[in-house]
Amino acid sequence: MDIRQYLPQIIATLVAVFLLWLSKFVTGKLVNKYGALLQKSELRRKQTKQIIAIILNILFVIFIAVIWGVKTSNLLVVMSSILALLGVALFAQWSILSNITAGIIMFFGAPFRIGDEITIIDKDTPIDAVIENIHGFYTHIRTPDQRLIVIPNNLFLQKIVSIKNQ
Repeated sequence: MDIRQYLPQIIATLVAVFLLWLSKFVTGKLVNKYGALLQKSELRRKQTKQIIAIILNILFVIFIAVIWGVKTSNLLVVMSSILALLGVALFAQWSILSNITAGIIMFFGAPFRIGDEITIIDKDTPIDAVIENIHGFYTHIRTPDQRLIVIPNNLFLQKIVSIKNQ
């Protein structure tokens, strides 16, 4: 076996590894700067960077498969099979995907942050609380009587929230 025949693929793979590292580094810096600008906690920045890293890793695997000569039609069959399995799995647990998406939206676009005093305006049970933590799936709020309320992010985004200390 002559290694020279695979030299273009080896070089392209090394370039792809470098680009993966570079893209993770750059996106990490951007998330940190944007998160600091919006006064997001270090935990929220870390969670967002992890989700972006997963997406970049998936794209990297697809790119490497193309470099090493996997036919596009075969790659599409594999990807559609994986997506079908994920679709069936997430159909039963669709809220997982919506909570992850809501967590990312809350990181980049929500006007509230940890420590804000809020009122969740709900006709049945309005809630006065302080945002204690925002995770990838849930938001923790604490009421004045020290009850901890855990709200899924997708439901939290659907509520009308009044921020008291702005």
